[in-house]
Amino acid sequence: MKSEEKREGLGSAKRFGARYGRKTKLKFSKVETEQRKFHKCPYCNKIAVKRLSMGIWECRKCDAKFTGKAYSVTRTIIPKEIKEMAEEPIVVQEEMEVQEESKEAE
Repeated sequence: MKSEEKREGLGSAKRFGARYGRKTKLKFSKVETEQRKFHKCPYCNKIAVKRLSMGIWECRKCDAKFTGKAYSVTRTIIPKEIKEMAEEPIVVQEEMEVQEESKEAE
């Protein structure tokens, strides 16, 4: 491996050592770095929002408390998994429509 290539680091996930595997630790690292950084406040537009607990965020400038997503105020962190989940209901909905059409034909 060349030293010039940039590799994504594990960050604080190094604390798990040799356990859990590389991919799992990389996903965890992305989520954790996203949730611990400052975010943009939807009220005052200042980058001063920190996470208090899961889904609860507070702006340190205007003291606004509001709800958002669990690990980020608005953004999805791992879009691949969410995309797969979004495709499933469409298939179910299409199957339901086919069943309704067959009932109407009878």
